[in-house]
Amino acid sequence: MADKVSRSGEEEENGKSSSISVSGMQFGYDGQPPLFVEFNLNIFPGSRCLLVGANGSGKTTLLRILAGKHMVGGRDVVRVLNHSAFHDTQLVCGGDLAYLGGSWSKTIGSAGEVPLQGDFSAEHMIFGVEGINPIRREKLIELLDIDLQWRMHKVSDGQRRRVQICMGLLYPFQVLLLDEVTVDLDVVARMDLLDFFREECEQRGATIVYATHIFDGLETWATHLAYIQDGELRRSEKLSEVDELKSSTNLLSVVESWLRSETKQEKKKPITASSLNQKTSPFGSSPFTSSRHMAYYR
Repeated sequence: MADKVSRSGEEEENGKSSSISVSGMQFGYDGQPPLFVEFNLNIFPGSRCLLVGANGSGKTTLLRILAGKHMVGGRDVVRVLNHSAFHDTQLVCGGDLAYLGGSWSKTIGSAGEVPLQGDFSAEHMIFGVEGINPIRREKLIELLDIDLQWRMHKVSDGQRRRVQICMGLLYPFQVLLLDEVTVDLDVVARMDLLDFFREECEQRGATIVYATHIFDGLETWATHLAYIQDGELRRSEKLSEVDELKSSTNLLSVVESWLRSETKQEKKKPITASSLNQKTSPFGSSPFTSSRHMAYYR
């Protein structure tokens, strides 16, 4: 499979500057080999980019880096909406960047991360967010079919997920990062949500990066695709330019073939002393090497 990687951060797509620009990023956790070494990625306004790859390939870590939850060396290494993803807190505070991940929790004082599953209503949660456009709020409540009388400690995982998604979308975003957030939704709720995301991109020029293993209906929804293998960007291209889709019935079968090929390659690798060594960084012991003690959280 020929690699197709993104162009440099200085290049533009159709005259538009990148919404997301990653240039020469290096990141790893303390005691682990670097997951990303000289990683580059550009995503442009209006894009609905699928982030695909096997478990452990780095999708979630990448999304968390873009969301400013991990620090990488240098203010210009990871930029979102022309701001440093980690250093410029106005991205999140201003509502321009939204991140919806797998867990649903809230930081409460010294108690730390507390799951939002207490004895309170969906109405209390949703209407407790200030400065919200009531029209947008009502649209999301109807779209996600939320009963405002739901008690958070009694609802199903799917119902709780609907409330989480609603709250995460109350503020109009310019960049939205999604990490498997539709996994608990039924087919109707998922398709309605994807239609809403399409509308946000087409009408407001928002940018969405969506990591998922559920590909039903995404052939006509996504505009771009980024495929990561072991922390390396193997492909980054418009979905319409993916050659395999021209001869395949659906996106699922294409991604499946990539992942199966990846597994076969791993099995064919000879087990030698050198292959057991961890990946080494070209920066050695640089103070800018990200590690667990540099993985700050907001």
